Amino acid sequence: MSKILIVGGVAGGASAAARLRRLDEHAEIILFERGAFISFANCGLPYYIGGEITKKSALTLQTPRSFHGRFHVDVRVFSEVTAIDREAKTVTVKNHETGETYLESYDKLILSPGAEPIRPNIAGVDSDKVFTLRNIPDMLKIKDYIDGKCPKDAAVIGGGYIGMEMAENLRAAGLRVTLIERLDQVIAPLDFDMACDVRRYMKSKGVSLILRNGIESITDHGDALAITLQEGDIQADMLIMAIGVRPESDLARVAGLAVNQRGSIVVNDQMQTSDPDIFAVGDAVEVTEFVSGQKGSIPLAGPANKQGRIAADVICGLDSRYTGTQGSAILKVFDMTVATTGVNEKTAKGLGLDYEKSFTYVASHASYYPGATNMSIKTVFETGTGKILGAQIVGFDGVDKRCDVFATAIRAGMTASDLTELELCYAPPYSSAKDPVNMAGFVIENVLTGKVKLFHWHDVEHLPRDGSVTLLDTRTPTEYAKGTIDGFVNIPLDTLRGRLDELDQTRPIYAMCQVGLRGYIAARILSQNGFDAYNLSGGYRLYESVVG
Repeated sequence: MSKILIVGGVAGGASAAARLRRLDEHAEIILFERGAFISFANCGLPYYIGGEITKKSALTLQTPRSFHGRFHVDVRVFSEVTAIDREAKTVTVKNHETGETYLESYDKLILSPGAEPIRPNIAGVDSDKVFTLRNIPDMLKIKDYIDGKCPKDAAVIGGGYIGMEMAENLRAAGLRVTLIERLDQVIAPLDFDMACDVRRYMKSKGVSLILRNGIESITDHGDALAITLQEGDIQADMLIMAIGVRPESDLARVAGLAVNQRGSIVVNDQMQTSDPDIFAVGDAVEVTEFVSGQKGSIPLAGPANKQGRIAADVICGLDSRYTGTQGSAILKVFDMTVATTGVNEKTAKGLGLDYEKSFTYVASHASYYPGATNMSIKTVFETGTGKILGAQIVGFDGVDKRCDVFATAIRAGMTASDLTELELCYAPPYSSAKDPVNMAGFVIENVLTGKVKLFHWHDVEHLPRDGSVTLLDTRTPTEYAKGTIDGFVNIPLDTLRGRLDELDQTRPIYAMCQVGLRGYIAARILSQNGFDAYNLSGGYRLYESVVG
């Protein structure tokens, strides 16, 4: 009978334990968790603070007792593994309830320590008004502070997933919120042009945003915090530190297991560390990015659960392998949904990939059926083949299922032509006969087959205004009057065919409309009449969102 120890009882660790028992009814399985809770829904913690989730018990998917009852796993909470002796194949365990320290032997060991919030080494960070959010005790500490102290103003440092979720839920709890981010955008996995819609929406929901700025120090004046930034300062009654996480890999590093420069535990595709009897899973491990093949750290719950299952499979003799993480993630921002999968343009450019991008702005379902909302889709694709490399979607209803289709397409190595052929479910309340995913495929296919040439929002400022090119706004006079791009003249699409003689056929024409569709039709008319025409991808709406 084999003896397997698991360090860490959330996500990867709990998944590994359950899978091990399903595969081996007779193995001795001991799961160590230094805190009080196992298998809790840490992704749901912000929503308890904001009141969307009202029962703490809803976040504990399993208790030590229920986990033992179902899987016959020896769950030891308040038990911290402090050292690994690889030669003796033992771990040192400290029981934080009794103070006892003891040794436990193993045949196989699985490490699932997770990642811990980064607390910068700055003055005042240890104030009892400064919080991080990783587990249920952290959640309760924040919730109790809000309920007991009734703060009015909160600052959130960091515009990543946790920072954004906390900003939303602190607003839901009735606080005024200021979010500070060092970058020039929120949500780093998004490209800047896609993050602009999110920024604007956050402001509309009453969140004050301070970008391109970072925290320098914190001073606790008793009744409030004075927060000194790189530029300026603000005051708040409480502060949430959400500037990122780092792998909690000290246990592995001290034991002599290989870790990379960032501290992530190095594993092979079967989740084995540099010691073949020790496995590691979850946020603490180095992963291979599925699209680029680069090594990285992508702390997400889905991959952690899959890795835990794979480690259990391998221990039980199955040939199970992890094929990489593509970073599929989704975020609720008030009523808005933000989703991403695969590589973004920043990554594609940094890796020197041969790529192009397209923007589509389409309705979530048939526009004549009530409740349709538009979503903005950015697709990154390989120029030679049309292979889909990444997608980002910002919108409301239906964003989740479209990004899931893109994620599936990327995993399957599909191209834009494949997207056009997908037969997706259609009824007016749910989609259009040509689904937004199909539309993205059509746009890319048109580019690849030479039916349209694109230019982008960042190209506009470089277009000459000396008459050597024609800049054409194909929207209606009413739209044009409400705002246009400097140098663009207005010829509405529906009058274009009758006014071709007003255009110089020797000059390239750069056409635009509101979202890209009319500009595409104009470019097709022009190109078939001998003009060299280009269409502004994403249209004036995207340009104004980014530049305006």
